[in-house]
Amino acid sequence: MGILETGLAYAMGAPGGGGGAGGASSLMSFLPIVLIFVVFYFLLIRPQQKRAKEHRNLLSNLKEGDQIITSGGIYGRITGIRDDKVTVEISDKVRVKVARGNIAGVVKGDV
Repeated sequence: MGILETGLAYAMGAPGGGGGAGGASSLMSFLPIVLIFVVFYFLLIRPQQKRAKEHRNLLSNLKEGDQIITSGGIYGRITGIRDDKVTVEISDKVRVKVARGNIAGVVKGDV
């Protein structure tokens, strides 16, 4: 019985870490999670928000005569602008209406 009691005594032995170190230990266990969120913010979320803001500015500054490319890859010239629709001339006397949000960018030069 001495071995059993000794094993039991070791298993029930002194508590690990002491009383004051428990709070700092739990804070250190959350530190990697916080660091991951910070890295995700600066590498993924912030650049995406910046691109979205630039795209909103581009769409708000569109005017007739601008050479554009749509998100589908169609090049054309803006001939009319309504609230959320843009009329784009893609060839002589060929005009299509495109949702304003589907304009990917303004093209410099002749299309």
